[in-house]
Amino acid sequence: MLFYIRRKLIHLIPITFAVTALSFFFIDLLPGDVADAIAGVGTDSTVIDEAAIQAIRKDLGLDQPVIVRYFSWLGNALVGELGKSYQTGQTVADAIALRLPITLQLLVMAQLLAVVFAVPAGILAAYRAGKVTDQVVTTLTFAFLAAPSFIIAIVLVFIFAVILNWFPATGYVPFGDDILANLRAFTLPAMALALIEWPILSRVLRNDLIATLQEDFILLAKAKGLGTIYILLRHALRPSSFTLITIIGIQLGNLISGAVIVESIFALPGIGSLLVDSIHGREILMVQGVIVLMAMAYVTINLAVDIIYGTLDPRIRQ
Repeated sequence: MLFYIRRKLIHLIPITFAVTALSFFFIDLLPGDVADAIAGVGTDSTVIDEAAIQAIRKDLGLDQPVIVRYFSWLGNALVGELGKSYQTGQTVADAIALRLPITLQLLVMAQLLAVVFAVPAGILAAYRAGKVTDQVVTTLTFAFLAAPSFIIAIVLVFIFAVILNWFPATGYVPFGDDILANLRAFTLPAMALALIEWPILSRVLRNDLIATLQEDFILLAKAKGLGTIYILLRHALRPSSFTLITIIGIQLGNLISGAVIVESIFALPGIGSLLVDSIHGREILMVQGVIVLMAMAYVTINLAVDIIYGTLDPRIRQ
């Protein structure tokens, strides 16, 4: 088992290197220059001073080739120094630490809502497999799978914020200031992410439940006269949840990318918004820090899933 874990950890090294290198080089290709932004180039009241701009570029190390800047950043990152914002002076670590709890709350609420939506739908579709109910659930799952996250977010805002006025369209309230207002602010963003994920969870659970319901121990439970709901929840759901739990772990990593769009739409000051704002401001070090965090979170979650698989099924460790 230790060899299996070590082998998986070794695989993370080239993945992390590739993600950080590609993101660094692609950000460098974006139009504009952070030195121009700091010098105020583009404003009506600013006279362009090329000498001042070049001095800023040299001070920030932007006059060096991108490959040199990348390996300089990589060396600092390996010792925990991710750099700081060119424009505000805030360290990347502080910016991430300030915004990370917001994104974590969003992901946890979205995951819980997705499970709440998916489990009843999956059970109902499996119990009524091939019937009208199953076809309706299947149609809904494919519809939500085809819908982009930003479209779902806009529809939710229109219905629940504009028409019904149940939840705020945008904004953020810290959990410590007002718990109820905080949960109301996170409800629509979490629903937008959950509605993207629940179809996958529902389909996985449906397929596993259909197979489980054909097992002999289910037939024995029916022969004993046990109720349908009791059989589904007590005897069939548990053995059918292994794949579901695994997919939840994998999908949690996918939700990280979805949070970038959703946070921007709902004006949540989380990691996703930090990434978008940093790209617009050409804050290369800030972008790198966020991408490293997202990449490590994604591969760590997948590593945990692989370890769980390896623990439960020793055959895949070969």
